[in-house]
Amino acid sequence: MRIAVVGAGAFGEKHLDALKNIPHAEVKVVVSVSVEEARKVADKFGIAEVSDSYEEVLKRDDIDAVILTTPTPMHAAQAIAAMKAGKHVEVEIPVADSWADAQEVLRVQQETGKVCMVGHTRRFNPSHQWVKHKIDAGEFNILAMDIETFFFRRKNINAKGEPRSWTDHLLWHHSAHSIDIFQYMTGAKVVKANILQGPKHPELGIALDQSIQLKTDKGQILTLALSFNNDGPLGTFFRYIGDTGTYIARYDDLVNGKEEPIDVSNVDVSMNGIELQDREFIAAITEGREPNSSVASVLDCYRVMGELAASLEEQDGWS
Repeated sequence: MRIAVVGAGAFGEKHLDALKNIPHAEVKVVVSVSVEEARKVADKFGIAEVSDSYEEVLKRDDIDAVILTTPTPMHAAQAIAAMKAGKHVEVEIPVADSWADAQEVLRVQQETGKVCMVGHTRRFNPSHQWVKHKIDAGEFNILAMDIETFFFRRKNINAKGEPRSWTDHLLWHHSAHSIDIFQYMTGAKVVKANILQGPKHPELGIALDQSIQLKTDKGQILTLALSFNNDGPLGTFFRYIGDTGTYIARYDDLVNGKEEPIDVSNVDVSMNGIELQDREFIAAITEGREPNSSVASVLDCYRVMGELAASLEEQDGWS
């Protein structure tokens, strides 16, 4: 599988690190806004070729697929361009920063028949997979979920602490992980959605604190707290509250409600969620099937975020 990795930031490196462990995955070129940026990252992973032109890379017949780790506002247009150029595409979360654009990505995927997979990594983390297996075996039923997404980002920086040219977003990026995993794990549809947020940061132009409540058609509820103001342990912490127990997932670590560790080392072939995500992308292309976290399977998450965004616009109108 001949791949172009597009984006030389923190997540571009995560995917390059993962792809070197996957048989039949060949990174042909690293693409960035400048050759110098692309070269700096490509050299770390022994990749000879770099480019500063996504459009030219899409014209190549020696590229089968692209992995997009570019700024959020570019995701939808770049994913659509890849599929129209005959390439399969894995786009980092979120697939779009509007409900209309997410729907358009799905429309083009259905029109072209190309694999379009979105980086909803929580579906692949071994900790969450372990819980999903319990659910699928009929041994655990979710009653409620409590999720905290906490970072300290009062400046416009990326996951490596480097300056960022675009602004990250709690709703259109970080809540997507939680809203999707809630619907994926419950197998239910969100029918009620509420959101509140704090004041907008004077420089970043976004709220740094949000509170989201969701309810499914099966009655399960999600309480989601998100903050870029948190000066403490960083990351997203998922509490699954069910009929037969409680489980807390912290990325690839899992404990029960009494904080007793659960061994998830044998859940899959790797403990790296990004690697497992990339393995699924390549397998889906090779096997000619829809991948887990295809744009079709995650689309309802974006419907919910669209409703929440509309609610925030109404609230702004009241203020």
